[in-house]
Amino acid sequence: MAGKGGSTKLELGVLSPEQQERLRQFKIKTRMDNEMYLRSHPEVEVLVGDFLRNVLLQRPADIREFAADHFTNPNLHAAVSSKMEGNSARE
Repeated sequence: MAGKGGSTKLELGVLSPEQQERLRQFKIKTRMDNEMYLRSHPEVEVLVGDFLRNVLLQRPADIREFAADHFTNPNLHAAVSSKMEGNSARE
């Protein structure tokens, strides 16, 4: 059953030791793949950071509408590019 927050509790012994090890290896590989992707796409950090900053500053009543407007903004690419250039100039 799903608990609060949508997480699922597994009962001990549900997975065999082999299944537990395969799951552990899958989690490790997924985490490594995600890390490699994020390192090769630093614009993701700028996109998410900018979005969260704006959410916290503006505190929109309708977060879904706000997100849709934010990520469909025709100037988003230029804004991210500008921030990426600013970040590389500081390094």
